[in-house]
Amino acid sequence: MEPDKILSYCLDNLDDVVLAESWGEKGIFYNPQNILKRGIYILTVKEKDGENDKSSDLNRDNIYRVNLGVRKKTFIEIFGDTPPRPAKGKAVDMDYDFSELNRLIPHPVYAWMSWICILNPSEQAFEHLKPLIQEAYEYATEKFRKRKL
Repeated sequence: MEPDKILSYCLDNLDDVVLAESWGEKGIFYNPQNILKRGIYILTVKEKDGENDKSSDLNRDNIYRVNLGVRKKTFIEIFGDTPPRPAKGKAVDMDYDFSELNRLIPHPVYAWMSWICILNPSEQAFEHLKPLIQEAYEYATEKFRKRKL
């Protein structure tokens, strides 16, 4: 599965979203009528290591990571409790191989914020990811509404 197909799925199936590129990744943000400067994160696709995010070894050829923020309750149901925030440049203290392909895992840096990820999802894995993308979208709309109050 190609990263652009995942981004296109989001743009085609989620209302009031925009695609933005920043910090070496492409992101889908909830931003109706472009009210906010960028919007509220829903999902990102990262294709290279960053200064503080190297544990997925994204600098390998044709490797990318899909990241999304879900509700804490969902994160706990899938992975157990959220970990403490890691030190700058470190990964969260969880027993996962953050470079493993095609497996839903906690985000190596932002798991403490209930972010999850998957490296190079297969078509089948992407089908299982779609309800989590929908949840991330709904969660972003809730955050947007609270910000606008």
